[in-house]
Amino acid sequence: MGLPHVLAVPYPAQGHVIPIMEVCHCLVDQGFKVTFVNTEFNHKRLLAALSEESTMEHIVLVSVPDGLGPGDDRNDLGSLTESLMKVMPRCLEELIEKSNETEDPMTCMLVDETMGWALEVGRKKGLRSAAYWPGCAQMLATKLSIPELVSRGVIDGYGKLISEHEPFQLGPGMPFIDEPHLIWNLIGDGSDGRTKEIVFNNIVHNNRFIDVAEFILCNSFKEIEEPTFRYNPKILPIGPLFTGLRPSRAVGHFWPEDAACLSWLDEQQPGSVVYVAFGSFTIFDRLQFQEFALGLEATGRPFLWVVRSDLTDSSADVYPDGFKERVGDRGRIVAWAPQQKVLAHPSVACFVSHCGWNSIMEGVKNGKLFLCWPYFGDHFLDQIYICDDWKVGLRLTPDESGIVKREQVKSKVEELLSNEEMRTRASMLKENARQNTNEGGASLENLKIFMNAFKA
Repeated sequence: MGLPHVLAVPYPAQGHVIPIMEVCHCLVDQGFKVTFVNTEFNHKRLLAALSEESTMEHIVLVSVPDGLGPGDDRNDLGSLTESLMKVMPRCLEELIEKSNETEDPMTCMLVDETMGWALEVGRKKGLRSAAYWPGCAQMLATKLSIPELVSRGVIDGYGKLISEHEPFQLGPGMPFIDEPHLIWNLIGDGSDGRTKEIVFNNIVHNNRFIDVAEFILCNSFKEIEEPTFRYNPKILPIGPLFTGLRPSRAVGHFWPEDAACLSWLDEQQPGSVVYVAFGSFTIFDRLQFQEFALGLEATGRPFLWVVRSDLTDSSADVYPDGFKERVGDRGRIVAWAPQQKVLAHPSVACFVSHCGWNSIMEGVKNGKLFLCWPYFGDHFLDQIYICDDWKVGLRLTPDESGIVKREQVKSKVEELLSNEEMRTRASMLKENARQNTNEGGASLENLKIFMNAFKA
């Protein structure tokens, strides 16, 4: 009998691949072998982004088709989700069957919760299974509670609130949710206008399989979502994960990291830098991009800004005239950053974020303050946590024309960084996070329970 062997299956998006890759590194440290499945499209991106120093000890990267054509839009989550469900089950079965012919046959699966149908593939093949959820625990609890919400008369069978203007609460102490903040209403509706319907139906479909999972893991910790963990104790917090902090271990990025920005941070004063990153999906139009750039300039502070090649809807140079010359060395613009290392740097004062959960956990773990600019999905609930529940950040709010103006960017940065109460709360959350991941901490113990069970 060889090593315990995990088949890891993330949803094919950056914010899903990275955390499952980190959990896989934890498994490898405990004597597991991992086969990590990406779609062919993302497999090529991940390999291209690996640095020469990156290693994949006991992690084998494999690829399967996603069923879409070369020119199809893989940001259309409705089409992507439907296509995956059609083509991937048989591909996973074949991977498992081939592994049975080796000295290290697959023994268990770690599956992205959004692809719960894969748990059924594992069950048919005799594998133990765990699900991983990449967002906040409350959003997962809401998804899993759809049958209860229907029976309570909160939503109908299509996911619409029956009392349209009345926010509801899953359990005591949990944030209130209204219809626009239900995850299936936050995705956008794609080119065919069916994405919300597809996503809702996929969630209902997934709920039928989730009981197959022996564990449901999430990158959170007890203190920040305690009411949710009381409401649904099957969701196990194992965070904050140490993504990106393992020397030479591959993180799972789709874009090459610009590690030189760390040297630039070394030259800045402690607590002076505004760090800006909007994740892998956010897109700005030209006007908003330019207005935000002028807002950063107006702060007068040093800034590190992650500008993906596809961050704007324009292929032309979209920076305001003379912007780069005026900010000079005070501004550092990179295509992709080693975010965990950036947020751990003492020169970073605050994080202007789209409020993706991975980013939030990285910021909270490092005691950072947030300026929130949610884009889609669970980002809006995450913003409620940051601004209303934990009180470690402020909102950036579009005006009546739908634009976040430069004056607001400047004023909110100043307001945030002068707020000592928020800074104190951020430090408390940082300490809570540290205690959870240290020896004897609740998150680390949950992770050990999961890993030890799958070793057996």
